[in-house]
Amino acid sequence: MKVGILGYGKEGQSAEKYFQKHGAKVQVFDKFTLSEIQAQDFSDFDLILRSPSVHPRPDWTSSTRYFFDRCPCPIIGVTGTKGKGTTCSLIAALLKTLGQSTYLVGNIGNPAIDVLDELKTDDVVVYEMSSFQLWDLEKSPQISVILRIDPDHLNVHDSFEDYVQAKANICRYQTHKDCCIFYNNDSDSRTAAQYGNAKKIAYPITDDKELDKILDSLNIPGQHNRDNAQAALLAVSSFLRLDLQDFITKYKTQIITTFHNFQGLPHRLQFVRELNSVQYYDDNFSSAFPALDVALAAFPGQTIFLIAGGQDRGMDHSPARERIFSAAGLKKAFLIGETSRHLSKNVDTERYQLCDSLPEALNSARQAAEIEAKMHPKTPVVILMSPGAPSFDMFKNFADRGDQFQTLVKEI
Repeated sequence: MKVGILGYGKEGQSAEKYFQKHGAKVQVFDKFTLSEIQAQDFSDFDLILRSPSVHPRPDWTSSTRYFFDRCPCPIIGVTGTKGKGTTCSLIAALLKTLGQSTYLVGNIGNPAIDVLDELKTDDVVVYEMSSFQLWDLEKSPQISVILRIDPDHLNVHDSFEDYVQAKANICRYQTHKDCCIFYNNDSDSRTAAQYGNAKKIAYPITDDKELDKILDSLNIPGQHNRDNAQAALLAVSSFLRLDLQDFITKYKTQIITTFHNFQGLPHRLQFVRELNSVQYYDDNFSSAFPALDVALAAFPGQTIFLIAGGQDRGMDHSPARERIFSAAGLKKAFLIGETSRHLSKNVDTERYQLCDSLPEALNSARQAAEIEAKMHPKTPVVILMSPGAPSFDMFKNFADRGDQFQTLVKEI
């Protein structure tokens, strides 16, 4: 068997190891343009696996499609623009607390093909799925979760409609035996969820006092994380074929314990420390404005000193600027990176400070926040780093940016 692998990121490297292990002859194609790879003659290959960001072609497949065709156990798939990693991790944590053998794979960083040989029929796979992985999928997971959808990856997808339709593949091929959970407060999530024949369950659920008490046990801040936790509960209850209320009644103690112990994912509104009555939060996974917008809303009734800014992708920054500086609780923004001057345009100079580096921004924010904490001791004060832009103008990636922030905070 001769296998061609288009791209050599994590999925490509895992696919190479998997197929070599199974005796295939593997050739990797890396560092190519789309036109170059589309013109390549692959007629002597038995299988071509595209990397996630390579545009699909009818005669190609992907590691995701290969995995779905051969996975012996149920799959819970989660997609959306933001919150996938947290929701998947909560689902996996709940299942493991209940004693279910669970594998967490996909866009969260664990290539699914790595575990394919290990899986048994009584296992369950929780799969974080990007639009690229879903793009040409022709099977859907038994349980699908569609979180809020915002414009993203439009430099690769043909249009926002193409992006939404890719997301819709997570439920497009479901049957009446399956279940689709979708975010009802977002029209694009509703659009994606209309496909397929699965049972449809909308969230968030409101006016449920018992559910609210359960969600109060979460250690991670923000209404968006409460919504993510609802999606996780609905996914697990659907997998167990239980009504949500019956699931909560039967497993209340285990759910509360899981939520209480869940510390969130690195660089996603991650609490770093509290010093001199100031709390420091690392949200450096925030690489687009919608994530920053959500982060600002995660601290109701608190005073926020924001560190934001990053690589300029040539977007119109006026909507972001307006939302940032009208956010409830925002006291002052300390702006870094290429987007800083766009975000500060026509803004009162008392509301922001332009900084040449992260250490300068953090030091200035710390001084201002500690003064605020002394002046108003009854109101919690937060320093939040949520850039709302890519990291590549000043850092290797979002993790490097977050690691540097945490190191600086811990050295204070």
